Amino acid sequence: MEHPTLEAVCGPMFAGKTSKLIDRIDQAQRSGVPVVACRPAADTRSDPDALTAHDGLRRPAIVVAHAGEIPGLGSAPGGLVVIDEAHFFGDGLIDPVRLLLRRGVSVVVGGVDTDHRGRPFPPFPWLLCEADRVVKVRGVCADCGGPSARSHRLSADESALAVGGAESYRALCRGCFDRATASRALH
Repeated sequence: MEHPTLEAVCGPMFAGKTSKLIDRIDQAQRSGVPVVACRPAADTRSDPDALTAHDGLRRPAIVVAHAGEIPGLGSAPGGLVVIDEAHFFGDGLIDPVRLLLRRGVSVVVGGVDTDHRGRPFPPFPWLLCEADRVVKVRGVCADCGGPSARSHRLSADESALAVGGAESYRALCRGCFDRATASRALH
């Protein structure tokens, strides 16, 4: 039996993380690997029964209210579990991922690795250390066109999680993000 692996796909919003997860689903299915894809119920931005990328790609997914449900989704040894929007689960995702790996199930986890303040977003500090493979994706900075590195929240809401899309967030490079957050601090 092949050893299970943990892969983390991360980066700012609008960088193509879900598209990468969909690529992994398609690749596994072409290889005959059973796949279970899931997403958090708290993310209400798109169709609840699918992983939906900003470019329109979609694949069926199971909605879970909390990370503890994920190991019971029917994944078998040698299979693959794909988890989108991992930051919605926080550190509560760590033990379910460990359990899946111990059962012989490979896991691909995608999400935003830093919050709107530029701080590490749980569970990514753990995921990035434990992953067998890390894929950091970058989009395009909404201000200067350079590679995006951060998700800048447009509202003054300081809660850790605030569900939103292009109406609420912009992808920015490190320099534009620093300027935007510095100007907010002055107001």
